[in-house]
Amino acid sequence: MASSDRPILGFDTSAAHCAAVLLSGDRILAQRTEEMTRGQAERLLPLIEDVLAEAGVAWGEVGRLGVGTGPGNFTGLRIAVAAARGLALALDIPAIGVSTFDAITPEAGARAAIPAPRDQVYLRDAAGEITLHPRDEAEAAGPLTFPPEPGILAAAIARAAARAEPPFTVPAPLYVRPADAAPARDVPPRILDDA
Repeated sequence: MASSDRPILGFDTSAAHCAAVLLSGDRILAQRTEEMTRGQAERLLPLIEDVLAEAGVAWGEVGRLGVGTGPGNFTGLRIAVAAARGLALALDIPAIGVSTFDAITPEAGARAAIPAPRDQVYLRDAAGEITLHPRDEAEAAGPLTFPPEPGILAAAIARAAARAEPPFTVPAPLYVRPADAAPARDVPPRILDDA
């Protein structure tokens, strides 16, 4: 059976959640979502294993992976993308990165928007450039459609991965701005050699 005919596993940890879904065609075989502000690294693979067990599907039966690439939480994006890349390598199947913008279906006349820190939103223009805007200014410029709840988002990611055509590129996090964390400004310690 071709990998495109086998179940598709989609997952996302781009915000304060951990979500996974298994699709066969357009039918959801199993789906799990957990709201969490931290702990996605410890929870993602067990959550995926729960989804596979519920559907009665073994790892080797999965045909491809769809992973949410953001924009979103810096650490959350790295967790999901690293898991997808590792699983794709281990299972010898493609991993397809899907931006949250590509997983949102905007309402008529609305623009897709993704919540950002400090009461801001990410918007993508017609040329594909992603910019950061104060939420009130973006809303004043016209209606916005935000991502659906995490389980629906994971399903949209899996469906987008199902539609993807080769050649596939390795998934990578979609960062719009630098991480809030910064390297320490302290002078590194001097190492003494006793030899």
